[in-house]
Amino acid sequence: MLILVTNDDGIHAPGVAALAESLAPLGQVVIVAPDRDRSAIGHALTLHAPLRADELTPGVFAVDGTPTDCVNLGIHGLLPATPDLVVAGINRGANLGDDITYSGTVSAAMEATLMGVPALAVSLGGETYTASEYSNAGGAALFLARKTLQDGLPVDTFLNVNVPSGRIRGMRLTRQGRRRYADMVVEKLDPRGRKYYWLGGGECDFEYLDGTDCHALHEGFISVTPLHLDLTNFQSFECLSLWNADYPVG
Repeated sequence: MLILVTNDDGIHAPGVAALAESLAPLGQVVIVAPDRDRSAIGHALTLHAPLRADELTPGVFAVDGTPTDCVNLGIHGLLPATPDLVVAGINRGANLGDDITYSGTVSAAMEATLMGVPALAVSLGGETYTASEYSNAGGAALFLARKTLQDGLPVDTFLNVNVPSGRIRGMRLTRQGRRRYADMVVEKLDPRGRKYYWLGGGECDFEYLDGTDCHALHEGFISVTPLHLDLTNFQSFECLSLWNADYPVG
């Protein structure tokens, strides 16, 4: 098997090395990751500047772009063939609820799915990130990667995986939860009296509803959320279809 590993924490993050080591029993692992931290960059793609990829060691490439760039370059240029699987992570911090829309880790898995390659996004929750905890997350990634390669995934679907720190009680199939946002913008003054702002500086929390990724991780379970590329809200068709008749024609 040929496996592409990437992340959004950067090529030197401990999580990407732990992930590659954990997946090594499955076959050849190639790392293509950003040359620096590109967290919370979402599904950004570099279109107005050239990209460079430096091979730091055999099979380990640092790219001066986004996680989405890395998946594109890996599949279309750097790897000797189309990979059998793309795994993004192990992210330092959980990717839960509405936060997945910002995540470069989740977006990397989404990009692979768009290209027809099975994919997982793996994140480590909690506040401590020890070698043993990365090893636990790597073990979960290996289990799910092996299952994915053996059984496949539904069409246009990839997995968002969150692993708790500390003792793991098991694994749960979950749905995407919701984030409770507080004051996310912090306003301060610099030494010259000018205002500046920090995004994401306020307190926020998740809704810990049973069956959600947030609840599972909070209870010490590995959360496995199948995400689908089609974002259409089909339940809204009945009420919104009336708008078509109201549009003035002629």
